[in-house]
Amino acid sequence: MSDAPFSEKPPAGGTVDFGYTQVATTEKAGMVRAVFDSVAPKYDVMNDLMSLGLHRVWKKAFLNAIAPRPSETLLDLAAGTGDISMAAKKMGAKRVISTDINEAMLTVGRDRALNAGMVLDYMVVDAERIPLPDRSVEKVSIAFGLRNCTDKDAVLAEARRVLRPGGRFFCLEFSKLAVTALEKPYELWSFEVLPRLGQRVAGDADSYQYLAESIRMMPDQETLAGMMRGAGLEQVSYRNLSGGIVAIHSGWRL
Repeated sequence: MSDAPFSEKPPAGGTVDFGYTQVATTEKAGMVRAVFDSVAPKYDVMNDLMSLGLHRVWKKAFLNAIAPRPSETLLDLAAGTGDISMAAKKMGAKRVISTDINEAMLTVGRDRALNAGMVLDYMVVDAERIPLPDRSVEKVSIAFGLRNCTDKDAVLAEARRVLRPGGRFFCLEFSKLAVTALEKPYELWSFEVLPRLGQRVAGDADSYQYLAESIRMMPDQETLAGMMRGAGLEQVSYRNLSGGIVAIHSGWRL
């Protein structure tokens, strides 16, 4: 892997991708928030439908990589409805801080945890500006959230900042297919089936069209690895799952 730094930091006052559309940098966060306000009530059902249940396998592999420990605090960024946060606590993490910029998603996650008899720490947080002290947590995770962030470089820099020396960052995200034979069926599923499922199940085709487009706009495996190095993370590595549909990236603060 190349050690050359990568950056996709949006220019101040410029534009940034919102799916396949270019929007003002200052507008993207609000537009993403509106998408997830819309999909929050049906998000867990749609995850199963969209991934044919594979998201559960991917998240299990991600949690095994994180390996939560009783001596550690995990900061879970873009936690959404709380799958990773709740599972990490069950696996033994001392403390889990479940955060998301979208209060509607976080509320669904909090209610799920309370119904399961579990109490976590919850914070509405923009991952580009984490309101925690330097060197305050042992691990940081973000699952299927980085692609929705306006300034991904800022998210990675903030993750490194709040990690203690010896701490580790983990990212589970859609990535670039490594199996050519899957490309055509994957395109058909993403752009023909998903919006129709979104309309039928959640009454919202447009939001799921955006989600499909946002996946295609996500930096590929090598580019994201380079961005992580550029943020100061070390010993960066990644592992493809399901032929590269998703990948787990990790890096250390040393």
